[in-house]
Amino acid sequence: MIESPGVTVTRTGEQGAFGGELLTVNFGPHHPSTHGVLRLIVDLDGEQIKRVQPVIGYLHTGIEKQMEALRWQQGVVVTDRHDYLSPPINNLAYALAVEKLMGVEVPPRAQVLRVIMSELTRLSSHLVWMGTSGLELGAMSMLMYCFREREQIMDLNEEISGFRMHTSYIRPGGVFADSTPRFLEMLDKFVREMPGHIDEYEDLLTMNPIWRARTIGIGRLPAEDAKVLGATGPMLRGSGVAWDLRKSMPYSGYEDYDFEVAVSNDCDCYGRYLVRIKEMREAVKILRQALDRLPDGPVNVDDRKMLPPPREELETSMEAVIHHFKLFTEGYTVPAGDAYVAVESGRGENGCYIVSDGTHKPRRVKFRSASFVNLQALERMALNHMVADMIAIIGTADTVLGDVDR
Repeated sequence: MIESPGVTVTRTGEQGAFGGELLTVNFGPHHPSTHGVLRLIVDLDGEQIKRVQPVIGYLHTGIEKQMEALRWQQGVVVTDRHDYLSPPINNLAYALAVEKLMGVEVPPRAQVLRVIMSELTRLSSHLVWMGTSGLELGAMSMLMYCFREREQIMDLNEEISGFRMHTSYIRPGGVFADSTPRFLEMLDKFVREMPGHIDEYEDLLTMNPIWRARTIGIGRLPAEDAKVLGATGPMLRGSGVAWDLRKSMPYSGYEDYDFEVAVSNDCDCYGRYLVRIKEMREAVKILRQALDRLPDGPVNVDDRKMLPPPREELETSMEAVIHHFKLFTEGYTVPAGDAYVAVESGRGENGCYIVSDGTHKPRRVKFRSASFVNLQALERMALNHMVADMIAIIGTADTVLGDVDR
């Protein structure tokens, strides 16, 4: 047995095609290229992959179980943290499920603000993916370029919510707070500059011979296999299937926006890269439309008392004080029943299923995480590739281990 940091190698005794024994290699659970606490048991014939078995659970936090002990409004904070690269999109799936049971629809201004935060999150998620994947495949400067723009998105998050990453901004009944004039100015500047930055990313990668050699023809996932495995998001669209919940099953007013579904027929790591580049360009288009059409009006449902009253009202209104006190001591109740709502995250279908027994706490909360499902395609994509190619394949699957384990 050979051991090194993050890797353990044992001989299986099974003969490979080249006359030697198959080696079983344990990658992880602590390994820099597994994008989290993931263990992979890999059988190698020389350097060729014959089997891959993901071993998960090292990051299990019990998030879904925790939410059964929290009031409906408190659960928002927890949703931020399972796919920790897409907090507002996680908030949105949960908020829409609660609103579906309660039979409420948020005001138009809140709908647009939700779209803005979702698309900023999509951009931020893809930037993290592209920066880290470039770093792993030799394009080391990509991390600095991508995190330059991601930092601007973090500043936008902080301006509108007070938090850079786990914003808890989208909540059942609306959003945490209205946008500030400074936020809208920052967003306008970001939307004007971002297309040029995406051009820079493509100048660095799209025709880069090393990047192309490491991704073209690597990690092939034909459309039929992607469908059978339940893959969604760039994993599915990179296999030529034009399925995007924002178009196929619109929510939050996405049916009113003009954008294209990013698709590639390459079915490999390079195709998934092209899909994410296209999605970033389309996200900028959606942000421009949302910014131009942002209507006036409230950002919360007022009649159901699902969110706290404005702070300034607490000094002049006894009803506001009572509302504030009851919300944070008892919470609101949700009618008995169950609901499932899915939204399109940076990784694919992010669904939230809730069960209410008519009290102020959920009876059950379950997330359909894109990362968990997409990870199952890893063995299919890695089969008969070289062990060095597995790094690219893991990267383009773009799993978040908090989203896998929950």
